[in-house]
Amino acid sequence: MIPGLTLDIHEDAERNAMADAMDVMSHAFDPAYGEAWTLSQLAGVMVMPGTWLTIARVDAAVLGFALVRSVLDECELLLLAVHPLWRGRGVGRTLLADSLKTARRRGIRSMNLEVRSSNNAIKLYENMGFEYVHRRPGYYRGQDGQLHDALSFRIEIIE
Repeated sequence: MIPGLTLDIHEDAERNAMADAMDVMSHAFDPAYGEAWTLSQLAGVMVMPGTWLTIARVDAAVLGFALVRSVLDECELLLLAVHPLWRGRGVGRTLLADSLKTARRRGIRSMNLEVRSSNNAIKLYENMGFEYVHRRPGYYRGQDGQLHDALSFRIEIIE
């Protein structure tokens, strides 16, 4: 755990929180894979009921974020990103664990996610107890037009 790490949950389209997430996103997602969202996409999801954005920071430095959307007793981890300078220090694990804890407190029974089949984060998801559900061929389209498969994962949130 990083000393001084704080997690701030935002449930509305708070401009500063979205700017922090966009800053991380611009560094964390390789444009070759076409996974990064635009600000308008983020803002569009943030106004949906049941959505929360968690920002990880140390002092003024934004280290990463998690974006989750829930409907009834299920939720989906839409995005999880850690700034490259902060990777390998437990930030992603902390954000994911907090997202699961928040979901549990809200009465959510399961979390789903999709991830590019070559993404190193798969190890994190599996280590946290997520189970492979299925493959979506050609789900992501990179800037070069190349298609990349997505893997779907799910975890049951035990109370």
